[in-house]
Amino acid sequence: MAGADVTARHAAHPHCPPLPGGDLWVFAYGSLMWNPDFPHVEARQALLRGYHRSFCIWSGRYRGTPQNPGLVLGLDRGGACRGIVYRVATVDVEEALRLLWVREMRRLTYRPRVVNVAHDAAVVAALAFTADPRSASYAGRLTDAEAAARIAVSAGERGPNIDYLANTLRHLDELGVRDDRLHRIYAHARAHAGD
Repeated sequence: MAGADVTARHAAHPHCPPLPGGDLWVFAYGSLMWNPDFPHVEARQALLRGYHRSFCIWSGRYRGTPQNPGLVLGLDRGGACRGIVYRVATVDVEEALRLLWVREMRRLTYRPRVVNVAHDAAVVAALAFTADPRSASYAGRLTDAEAAARIAVSAGERGPNIDYLANTLRHLDELGVRDDRLHRIYAHARAHAGD
């Protein structure tokens, strides 16, 4: 398996797990898939087992308000998730981590973990930002109807929550990553909003 020599050299980033040495793989399942915003030299479709893409994170700013929070995606336990795995060259790992921590770890909503993901015929150890059930922002396991009802009526600084879902689905479809559950939630949300 790639990255067998694990090192803690990135301890400058709070909550960073020991990472494989050399090039770093990063698993993306949401907006990082189409807007990685960190240096990388390779991108491949990949499968992560043991976690699934889920609307399990409350958004009280960008897609909702503190009084009427919206929902954004997290990587929650159970099932499987198709996404993109990016390879960051060794020389760019520190800069990539800095950018990822600014983007993903400001509110400690996520728990960074090293997970095994499969791409083509290979399995690689990759950094992934998983939902942290201990966080106050963790919404838990909502039903499709519960998630859709919340998404249909929430809006924040970056616009309506339903637009976030629609944009997510459009990008996933363009990348060839089909997520039937998100399509069901979108249909329910549109019906709830009277569209």
